[in-house]
Amino acid sequence: MYKVIRLALREYYAAVRTKGFIIGLIMLPVFMSGSIIAMALLKDHVDIRERHIVVVDEAGQFSEMLQEAASIRNTQHIFDEEDSSQVKPVYHIEFVEVDTANIFVQLGALSDRVREGEIHAILHIGSSIVHPGEDPSNAFVNYHAESAALDDIRGWLRDPINNHLRRLRLEYAGIDEADIPDLFHWSWVTAKGLLEVDDDGNVTDAGASNEIRAIAVPLVMMMLMFMMSMMGAMPQLSAVMEEKTQRIVEVILGSITPFQFMLGKILGGLAVALTSTFVYLGGGTAFMQWRGFEAYIPYDILPWFIVNLVILLFMLGALMTSLGSVANDAKDAQSLSFPAMFPMMIPMFIMMPVLKEPLSTFATVMSLIPPFTPMVMTLRMASPVTIPAWQPWAGLAGVIIFTLFVVWGGARIFRAAILMQGVPLKFSNIMRWMTKG
Repeated sequence: MYKVIRLALREYYAAVRTKGFIIGLIMLPVFMSGSIIAMALLKDHVDIRERHIVVVDEAGQFSEMLQEAASIRNTQHIFDEEDSSQVKPVYHIEFVEVDTANIFVQLGALSDRVREGEIHAILHIGSSIVHPGEDPSNAFVNYHAESAALDDIRGWLRDPINNHLRRLRLEYAGIDEADIPDLFHWSWVTAKGLLEVDDDGNVTDAGASNEIRAIAVPLVMMMLMFMMSMMGAMPQLSAVMEEKTQRIVEVILGSITPFQFMLGKILGGLAVALTSTFVYLGGGTAFMQWRGFEAYIPYDILPWFIVNLVILLFMLGALMTSLGSVANDAKDAQSLSFPAMFPMMIPMFIMMPVLKEPLSTFATVMSLIPPFTPMVMTLRMASPVTIPAWQPWAGLAGVIIFTLFVVWGGARIFRAAILMQGVPLKFSNIMRWMTKG
């Protein structure tokens, strides 16, 4: 065991004493959260060029209302409250006479104007929008733009148009709007947690459910586990391949056994990943406490996170080192790296469905499949939903047994392949080495 620890320390010091480790420690979270950081930095940098919207109103009921809504917005809602500088674009509404006989030709010509940059978008209102029951096929409001799905104007148009439709329908029904002033009052559905009852029977009202706690915390823990796997386990494949091809391993195996060598590599990578993990967790916890967000820190999940991370790194380390012993060159290592990443990639692919429904059959089954258990179970436990108490323990038992199997099979492959040179990379060879040694 002394030799194993010496080798693990050698791997650890070789990694953490480099400038690359420090730079990676700083830059890795920046790269992983680059889009969020970019959105935060650029949120105030808005293109304030005028937006020209052409309205084709087949109903003939919206010209005055849209002009008034645009005028109110352009005079009251596009300027900064502190320095009165313009921070949002002006919306210019233009109405054109509807060519009912050739409406699609007219829309096609207007679309060409959008492509040429003359106008920004087209708003097409159907003739039966006020009374949709008369002709449902023409009861529509279509917004045509080059990027209509992401355009802020489409969202802005929703409230003025729908409020105006309510007023028109009241007018046609002979009802005075002043008689029912509450008709235009919107009631939002507030997300709240569950009420709590203590031992004395006192009921504590639930606070508002926080989206940061519900979404950001599980995603951060998932991404941190993914980053640590990339940092601690993935490099083992290429490192073992290089030591094999450069004949370094032949010198090392003169003093230790293949299993000791493999175990030392795994423990070294594990130590590197845990060092980074404690830096991120410590820094993140201190920052959250400093900013007053301590309520978002999942103290109850952190022990499970560390345990699952250690098991995941041990499992992936055994897998990567064994596959590295099979590779003969960088091309072989590249071919093996993609399938070796499945225990990390599959949980990333199913992250949002699991987070949305943590108690679903799909989420439960995926969290109990050993290769995916560490990441998926941690994601489920970090969600606001309380999962059955037996599931984390069952998943832990399953992944420990599976990890022991991976270490056993990986050790047999490593012992057989580490000194072989020029043996073709075949799946049949890998299976033969694992079963027969």
